[in-house]
Amino acid sequence: MGLFIRKPFEALQAEANASGEKTLKRVLGPWSLVALGVGVIIGAGLFSITGTVAAGYTGPAITLSFAIAALGCCFAGLCYAEFASMIPVAGSAYTYSYATMGELIAWIIGWDLVLEYTVAATTVSISWSRYLVVFLEGLNIHLPQALTACPWDGGIVNIPAFFIVVLMSLFLMRGTEGSSIFNGLVVFLKVSVILIFVVLGWQYINTDNYTPYIPANTGVLGEYGLSGILRGAAIVFFAFLGFDAVSTAAQETKNPKRNMPIGILVSLLVCTVLYMVFAHVMTGVTHYTSFSGQQGIAPVAIAIEHMGQANAAGVIQPDYPWLNRAIVLAILFGYCSVIMVTLLGQSRVFLSMSHDGLLPPFFSHINEKFRTPARSNFLFMIIVGLLAAFVPARLAGEMTSIGTLMAFTLVCAAVLVVRRTMPDVPRSFKTPLVPLIPISGILTCLCMMLFLPADTWIRLVLWMLIGLDIYVAYGMKHSKLEHGGNNRRGQPALNMIGLTLAILCVITGLWHQQTVGWNESKTLLIISFVFAFTHCTYYMWRMWRK
Repeated sequence: MGLFIRKPFEALQAEANASGEKTLKRVLGPWSLVALGVGVIIGAGLFSITGTVAAGYTGPAITLSFAIAALGCCFAGLCYAEFASMIPVAGSAYTYSYATMGELIAWIIGWDLVLEYTVAATTVSISWSRYLVVFLEGLNIHLPQALTACPWDGGIVNIPAFFIVVLMSLFLMRGTEGSSIFNGLVVFLKVSVILIFVVLGWQYINTDNYTPYIPANTGVLGEYGLSGILRGAAIVFFAFLGFDAVSTAAQETKNPKRNMPIGILVSLLVCTVLYMVFAHVMTGVTHYTSFSGQQGIAPVAIAIEHMGQANAAGVIQPDYPWLNRAIVLAILFGYCSVIMVTLLGQSRVFLSMSHDGLLPPFFSHINEKFRTPARSNFLFMIIVGLLAAFVPARLAGEMTSIGTLMAFTLVCAAVLVVRRTMPDVPRSFKTPLVPLIPISGILTCLCMMLFLPADTWIRLVLWMLIGLDIYVAYGMKHSKLEHGGNNRRGQPALNMIGLTLAILCVITGLWHQQTVGWNESKTLLIISFVFAFTHCTYYMWRMWRK
């Protein structure tokens, strides 16, 4: 089979049923998994991007964008649930792809997931630091900017961002059971604050703010109208990222064949309902144009300021000024659970890849006392902590959901493959209406990917090229399923993938520069061309040598 060798189902079952001091401890039940999913889904996306999307792309129709994004997640979630019930092993989409589409595709998916978790944890940590500064200022406590921002943002080091990464990593090193209890408490707090916002805000809804519900397109693709709703769906999809993190905890779940589908689908359902109601109230309390500009980063605060009665001068006096501080406090705690679960998902994907020999054994070492991959958690604590401390927020936040959309697309495709190649493998949950549901998931995710900005595509292609380099240098030579390095079958396909990605570097670089204007910075264009030239040369040399 060469580079497309598939992991035998018998090996996956043995891995799922393994027990002992050198295995992960099974402590999570169905409601712990639901809390895990809700904990990571409800976070930065809901509290930050909803206002920006409503103001710039959708208007009040942001609820439709949430519905479309949720539909794509639902299709993917149904496919994830089938795999989680038949392959209850840590690693999420990476493991599922390894069992159905082969090693090389699995590596690409796993590498995408690592990017998602790393950037998400970094971005949310920086945002957590900023919200902490705002909260403390409300208490008349002022932290020096030099210690709360990176050098590119006018400071020296972002100590609060580094601190929260260290704290959440220590929770994970200590054990999944304790971190699950903490996550459950945080989820209760977040959901409670959202419900309070909805209940209090409902009485201040002005139906005039919903007119027009779908603003007319400005003539620019993605600015209002139907294309704006689709662009909005692609962006708010970021708010749903994380339900796949539930599947990374498969080997720490009691009765995973039953509980994994429950955790994935129920957490997705709960968050979809909360998101749509939240967005409906937010755009009903005040006109969507109020969320434009820098203020749109904190849409909840703007909405709360409009929950009141106008005085004689026409200025609205908020009836619930205390709610803003409570919201900020909830966001601080809520971001903690997001950071913790993204760090958990990151380490579990690397754990699976290391088990398979595609990464060094360091990442699969299990601490005998805590039964967690403590060494891996420590390494990611340092890497993500340093990124959060020294990388500017605008750079860390630029990478969006495109890698996960690709992973979801391939998971949906994998269901079609597994139904044909493994029809007799027992599974406690089956994706309904196959092939309709998987095909719908593929089309929905691809559609949202096409509406993402060009610079997002550049970063995805660059990251995939870096991952391919690591696979060529280490992974394919140390695979536990098949040894042989450069002598393994499938080298022409690997070389063609490398050349294709190199060509995509040029295409996406030119596309991005055309979008922003040729007089703007050409940094990304230059980086794209450098990567394209070096990798074209390398993979053409590999082809010539063969």
